[in-house]
Amino acid sequence: MRNIKLVLEYDGRRYKGWQRQTAIKSTVQGRIEHVLQLMTEEKIELHGAGRTDTGVHALGQVANFHTKSQKGLSEIEEYLHKYLPDDINLLEIREVPERFHSRLNAKGKEYLYRIWNHPSKKNIFNRDYYLHIKKPLNIEKMKQAAELFIGTKDFRSFTALKSKNKSTVRTISKIEILKKESEITLNFSGDGFLHKMVRVITGTIIQVGLGELSVSEVKEMFEKEKRSEAGFTAPPHALFLVKVIY
Repeated sequence: MRNIKLVLEYDGRRYKGWQRQTAIKSTVQGRIEHVLQLMTEEKIELHGAGRTDTGVHALGQVANFHTKSQKGLSEIEEYLHKYLPDDINLLEIREVPERFHSRLNAKGKEYLYRIWNHPSKKNIFNRDYYLHIKKPLNIEKMKQAAELFIGTKDFRSFTALKSKNKSTVRTISKIEILKKESEITLNFSGDGFLHKMVRVITGTIIQVGLGELSVSEVKEMFEKEKRSEAGFTAPPHALFLVKVIY
């Protein structure tokens, strides 16, 4: 049995997230598995490093699958390039040890959120990949709020996760906020992120930048441990899984 690792990029606009559902074509995992099963004539289970939500994109998603197929890596690569839809692309393929698991072996992830901040000027050619905010954002206030999320903390207030049995403690090592003209990017690095956690943190930081929340109010959100106390959930179309760290 061989273990094959894939590095993938995809446009998440027409998919209901990564995780397989009933309809094959509705998720990224389901679509790739379908192509792999046609190629190998085997039941394939593709393990992804992270379950990106509906509409979220990836620049460097990692996945692996086991197969008895003796097809060469170049042959598998050629097949995937030929039969995967245009909005899913294989970046890298390699054979890895049998025990490698793309999610369980991951040490961390990097995410990117993109904002277009201009009162009237539209970014028409990239509008599907930016959150357009017309009111001016206070970058310094946003950076102050971002600092509160750095470190090992309980992020229960900043996730859509409903299970009380699963730990909500995570470590964020970096939230870098960069501005270049009308473009603002939020760059996240951490050991792992809960369901919608990046988007809730992003929405909270945006509200600080708009003056709708204060930095001190964000600090209090950690103590209250209630999702209803945090900011809004930023839309998925501007979020990208950049890289998985091993």
